[in-house]
Amino acid sequence: MKITASAPGKVILFGEHSVVYGKPAIAVAVNRHVHITIQEGSDTLIHVHSPELEVSGYLELEDETVNCENKLKSGILNYILKSLKKIQDGTGSTFKKGLEITLELEIPIGAGLGSSAAVTVATLAAAFKYFNQEVDRKKLAQLAHEVELEVQGAASPIDTALSTYGGAIYLSPETGEIINLSLDWNIPLVIGHTLRESNTAQLIKTVRNKKERYPSILNPLFESMEQITLEAREALTRKDENRLGELMNINHGLLDALGVNTPVLSKMIYLARESGAKGSKITGAGGGGSIIAYCPGKEEEVLKQLKMEENAFPIQISQNGCQVKKI
Repeated sequence: MKITASAPGKVILFGEHSVVYGKPAIAVAVNRHVHITIQEGSDTLIHVHSPELEVSGYLELEDETVNCENKLKSGILNYILKSLKKIQDGTGSTFKKGLEITLELEIPIGAGLGSSAAVTVATLAAAFKYFNQEVDRKKLAQLAHEVELEVQGAASPIDTALSTYGGAIYLSPETGEIINLSLDWNIPLVIGHTLRESNTAQLIKTVRNKKERYPSILNPLFESMEQITLEAREALTRKDENRLGELMNINHGLLDALGVNTPVLSKMIYLARESGAKGSKITGAGGGGSIIAYCPGKEEEVLKQLKMEENAFPIQISQNGCQVKKI
């Protein structure tokens, strides 16, 4: 028996960093996925292999360790480990015969595109199916968020919700509720990303320290980001292309003021605009990672120019969340 599960990555359109301080955010699932395949192993070990990362190793659930020669790229395997451990502890299921797990990635890790959430959601869904146990999407998203909290220490429910449900969401600051946004049009986006991975936890800490030193300066920035997100929600609903692009550009300027921009990200952002993008900005924590370029009618031009500098690919909103099947 072989079980395969896939879950989409995500991009944050508006609300990076300000969401940490109770402000709203808008994010969408994208048509780039993580795939997890689980099948019975030939021994008692839980083997994991990722062809894209060139990583192979095995997991020990009892002492919760990842055994892998390539330590630099093995961090993502912790999400698989913790997901399996959570299922084992929560259901009483055991992996007596061992497993062979394959991780396939269509999105780069450490790029602010929700790779860890997608890995977690797909692993949980595949493992539940492997043990012939049912899990609804609400429970799947909840468990995945718990795993991210265990591994990272802090995590927003946005990423795991999008990997589970797909679509577009608005995180309400008043209630903390994740609200589905019904968007009946495709938002043409191009992702540009660097090979330098971002450290989300460290960047959040850096911004927090700066906020504590200059509260009278940074608090108004977060208030402005809130207003941008509220305006952007309306622009998305009305399909107002020009307004949406302008808001992205303003939002990026505020993120730059927080100190999370880099020369490489900045170069891609302005190159995208020069190539015809109506708006471009950091997506995610910054400090490396990715940018998004909103470029109706100019995807090919923007993509071509970004590829000459860094890595780039087009994306669309994925209305489908996690999918799992038995082969």
